[in-house]
Amino acid sequence: MDEPIPVTRDVDHGTAKLMPDVDRKRAWLLTVDGAPQSYVDLDEPAHLEFEYARRLGHVLDTVAEPGSPLDVLHLGGGALTLPRYLAATRPGSRQDVVEADRALLELVLEHLPLPDGAAVTLHTADARTWLEAAPSDSADVIVADVFGGSRVPAHLTTVAYAREAARVLRDGGVYLANLADAAPFAFLRSQLATFATRFEEVVVIAEPAVLRGRRFGNAVLVAAHHPVDTAALARLTAADAFPARVEYGPGIRAFIAGARPVRDEDAVPSPEPPAGAFGIG
Repeated sequence: MDEPIPVTRDVDHGTAKLMPDVDRKRAWLLTVDGAPQSYVDLDEPAHLEFEYARRLGHVLDTVAEPGSPLDVLHLGGGALTLPRYLAATRPGSRQDVVEADRALLELVLEHLPLPDGAAVTLHTADARTWLEAAPSDSADVIVADVFGGSRVPAHLTTVAYAREAARVLRDGGVYLANLADAAPFAFLRSQLATFATRFEEVVVIAEPAVLRGRRFGNAVLVAAHHPVDTAALARLTAADAFPARVEYGPGIRAFIAGARPVRDEDAVPSPEPPAGAFGIG
């Protein structure tokens, strides 16, 4: 049997590369312009390699009864890691994926096809434009993992955007976002303040070293109109190879104190990661 070989292709927003994992038979890493974007194991779609993806997976595991299907909107596609995860862990889930880079989706589907029976519909569009046209009360979960290069685009950071997310979610729905920042957390604090204008509870999941300001890193934002099962999330994230901390309630309110919600006219992208923050060794 031939050994899998890397695939490199120019896509709409950079140069994508699919690299086989030497330790897992049918697993692949997707990078765009050298920045890691997604990891997929075709034989084990429930395997989440990246730390932030595992944290998103933990939230997805706790938002409803185990195994029950969900209607999920993914803003940002990458290699479709989380749609594959949900198709495996919550069979029958209906999923829409919005990805601006059509050539990237074509590359992924050519080399990493979706499993048979996965009810995943792909859309090539700008995430906010698609969200603004989506029906009200149509999603149980929105997962936002959109990066232009290594930065969250400015138009996906504002109160107007958060309002659209709240409109599209059902009453019991949950909004999840992969963000990245470092101390003094101007971007992360502004995002929490922004989503707190539209949701009754906001939660952050991140490595303690990131929250203590020792390094740049990912933070998962969770927003809902109902209490999030923070006890279950704390147990799950603490058991990971790289444990995370779940901040909520008074801790979040203290963290947000003084931060202003973001208006469209003031919006800026998330900060540029320092050199090597998310690089491949």
